[in-house]
This record gives sequence, structure tokens and C-alpha cells, in this order.
Amino acid sequence: MSETSAPSRMRSWLFAPGDSERKMTKASDSAADIVLLDLEDSVSPENKPAARTAVADFLKTREDKHRIWVRVNPLRSGEIEADLDAIMGAAPGGLFLPKAEGKADVEALDAMLTIREADHGILNRSTHVAALVTETPKAMFHCGDYEGAPRLIAMSWGAEDLSSALGARVQHQPDGSYMPMYEMARNLCLLGAVTAGCAPIETVMPEFRDLDKLRERALMVRGQGYRGMLAIHPAQVDVINEAFTPSAEEIAHARAIVQAFANNPGAGTVGLDGQMLDRPHLALAERLLAEAGESD
Repeated sequence: MSETSAPSRMRSWLFAPGDSERKMTKASDSAADIVLLDLEDSVSPENKPAARTAVADFLKTREDKHRIWVRVNPLRSGEIEADLDAIMGAAPGGLFLPKAEGKADVEALDAMLTIREADHGILNRSTHVAALVTETPKAMFHCGDYEGAPRLIAMSWGAEDLSSALGARVQHQPDGSYMPMYEMARNLCLLGAVTAGCAPIETVMPEFRDLDKLRERALMVRGQGYRGMLAIHPAQVDVINEAFTPSAEEIAHARAIVQAFANNPGAGTVGLDGQMLDRPHLALAERLLAEAGESD
């Protein structure tokens, strides 16, 4: 884990291509909890050198660099060293590592970062890391391997690169839900992130104009345990933030659960509103209150 505390909110993670100053500005001026300046998929190979310079220059203009991260190129791309050499002097808040295939990949990135943090006078291990952990077939077998990975505070998953690697032409069922392969990727990411003590982050929804569908999906995955979601357009940010923010009703119910157990010290179960609740309910209530910025 990182030696500096993780961001208090990681609900919305908004991508912006690193070769467009206009889009980087628009993303950074949004309400996104974390902005991801992209040096990978949204930048063509011939534009990567210019994008590195543009991202570094842009970071130097921002006072909120703690929430501005960079998606670098994969470890095996031959591009990541150049990415880090270009951007680390500007001290991004974190790095998003695509196509990660296990804890060893995060450890390798940690070693690269440690050298560059020292070179630039940046606090050791203050640069956070999130990893995309299902983008290759091999990666799927290692989602549960990230426990103890240095700097790692979040894990996410993706369907597009995985489907490309598999040669799969269909990702979705007729009702719009994912095919079983990609539901498995989502579930493995969730299990792996919880095992590693990281925040599980849902993948993007490309249909950025369908905000009703986005809200439905965000609420669904939050109910499953996800803590945030990737976004590809600023219009998605407010919907995602709202979906991953506990409602007043949820907070009131969680408070009532905590109070019921406080009124019955040592009890394994308590009754509330006609329901019998046990200790796992208390743990969920305490977690929700912590997410809302409250503590008992």
C-alpha cells in the first residue's frame, strides 16, 4: 500500500486523452474525484511523445495534482519508462497501470517510481497506483494475487482489451448485460480488490449519452460492493458521484443499526424494524457511515 493515505473519495475516475489540452482541462475542471490523463489507448503511437510533454506541462499548471493521475502504457509495451521520465517531475497524484498481470507488475512499477521520486524530491511512495487487472487472459488468473502490493489503492477491470485478446466479437447479451466471461472478470476484480484491501472500481460504460442506464448500472455494482466507476465523458461524472454517495435514508438506517448494537453491548444479534440483524449488518453499517464521512 502507499505510504500516504488514499484519497477519501474515489467514486468517479474520468479519462481524458493526453494529447488534447482542451479535454484535459475540461476533465480536470469537472467534479470527478480522480482525473485520468491517458497516455495509452486514446493516444496513437505517433502522438505519444507529444502527449507525454503535454501531460507533464499540464500537470505543472494545476494546484490539485493530488486528484490528477496518469494512465501510463503497460509494463511490456516498451513505452512506460519514457512515460515516467516525462511525467514524474510534474508529480502526478497517481498512476493507472493497464494490463497488469499480478502483484509482480505493481512491484516492478514501484521500483521504477521509487527511483524517480528520489530523483525529483518527491516523498517516497506518495504516488498512488491503481491497476487494471483483467485485460489479458493471463491477468484473469492473477486477480487474487495483489495483497501487499506496494502503493496499490484501487483495482479495476475492462472488457475491451480482454475481448480483443480472446478474439471475441460479442461482449453483451441481448438484454445489454455482459456475457459470462466479462461478468467473471467483474467478479474476479471485486474479489481481488477486497482481498488486497483496495477499492474495487467498475469499468467504463461507452454509451455516454444514456445517463439512465449509467445510473442503473452504477447503483447495481455499488450494491455488489464496488466503490466507484470509470468514466469517459464529463456528463457521466455527476451521475456516478450521486450513485456512489450514500443517501440520507441509507445513512439514517446505518446510524440506527449502529445505535441498536450500542444499546445492546456484547449482543450478537439485535432486532430493528421487524428484522433480526447480526454482526455482518453492523460491519456494513459502519462501513457505509465511514464512506459518508461519519464515524460512531
